[in-house]
Amino acid sequence: MSVSRRRRIPRTAVAAGVTVALCTALGAASARAAAPDGPDGLFLTVSGAGDTWIRGVRLSCPDTRGTHPHGAAACAELAAVHGDPDALRGDPHVCTREYDPVTVTASGSWRGAPVEWRREYPNACTMDAATGPLFRF
Repeated sequence: MSVSRRRRIPRTAVAAGVTVALCTALGAASARAAAPDGPDGLFLTVSGAGDTWIRGVRLSCPDTRGTHPHGAAACAELAAVHGDPDALRGDPHVCTREYDPVTVTASGSWRGAPVEWRREYPNACTMDAATGPLFRF
């Protein structure tokens, strides 16, 4: 006759484990639900033709960390267009017709919605005119 060597777990320990698991799951769900009201984060990059150079910065709105040199203005611009970089009003001004392309990207989240955006501009001046303070770093 074989003897089972499995350890018996008291029912109270199982109930406590289930309670902890449920509380953890509910806590994670409520944290995800609260995320849209929390700080948003976008990683912004600007790169030269052929990726010969690249700059990047993280923008958190509200910009409490100060990593973006024009964080408050960039956050205000994004808020005005509901996080849609295609709708940015920019800062229209006259630019030369010099061709020295720059590529800009924005990836991360805005009020809980994912953002993956990329555009190429003929030069840094036209990029600045189209995007305003968002890519001024």
